[in-house]
Amino acid sequence: MKIQLRNIVLIGAFAALGGCQGKPPNTFKFTADLPPGFAYVAAVHYVPEKGQTCTLDRRDNLAPVFNSKWRTEYKPDAEITIRKTVKGCPLVVRRIELEINSAYGKDWSDFSRDEAMVFIRDDLEKQFKGEFNKAGESTFHGQCEWWFRTSGKPRILRKILDCRTVDAQGARAYGKTFGAFNPDQLPGKTVRMKITLAADERPAIKDTWVKVTNGWKRCMGDNFEDQYAFCYGNYTDFSTFTMPDGQVCTIYPGCTE
Repeated sequence: MKIQLRNIVLIGAFAALGGCQGKPPNTFKFTADLPPGFAYVAAVHYVPEKGQTCTLDRRDNLAPVFNSKWRTEYKPDAEITIRKTVKGCPLVVRRIELEINSAYGKDWSDFSRDEAMVFIRDDLEKQFKGEFNKAGESTFHGQCEWWFRTSGKPRILRKILDCRTVDAQGARAYGKTFGAFNPDQLPGKTVRMKITLAADERPAIKDTWVKVTNGWKRCMGDNFEDQYAFCYGNYTDFSTFTMPDGQVCTIYPGCTE
């Protein structure tokens, strides 16, 4: 009798396990391959399922945020719920708003960010719809580039991060980095954002720096207090500038010639 009871329990356990295995998961993994010193923040937005007429107050449908403390507690992997029900309203993930962040100095304000996005729609044109490989992964690509400028009377160097999508040949394109998927593609899969960093930096504002053999020199403008300091054809009078760490320099990025 004990043997029969044990067999019944085992059969029931295996049946339950089989039922769990047959049901597709309600999550997918989002992850990112980023240059050293970079981190992303992700806000996941949900909307009522197609055909639903229910609505929710904003406070009842707040976007879950991953890596909000990206400076100190960054984790590249995020487990994203695809569908959920809040106060009786069936919701489905609609988009993931992404911030790509990187610090270029030690001060809290010495950082810059740009945007990326994962769109999730029922109807997508084939040309935009991401594809998954046999391992269940889909990767969308982008490239970031640092732009530099000076700010304030000491002409402190500031940097701006500009991130774009890349074309089939890997060249920077016009639009921001994005991926797009159908919600039914996502259960149990991995969506990966892969960002590279351009080898060269460039001025954020045209006609303010001059390219020389070993870097860039800042045009003087009318005088050192000139906040705009365009070159206007004067490619011989240059000014110093101050790096975020306090160094006074004559050339970027090497500081001294």
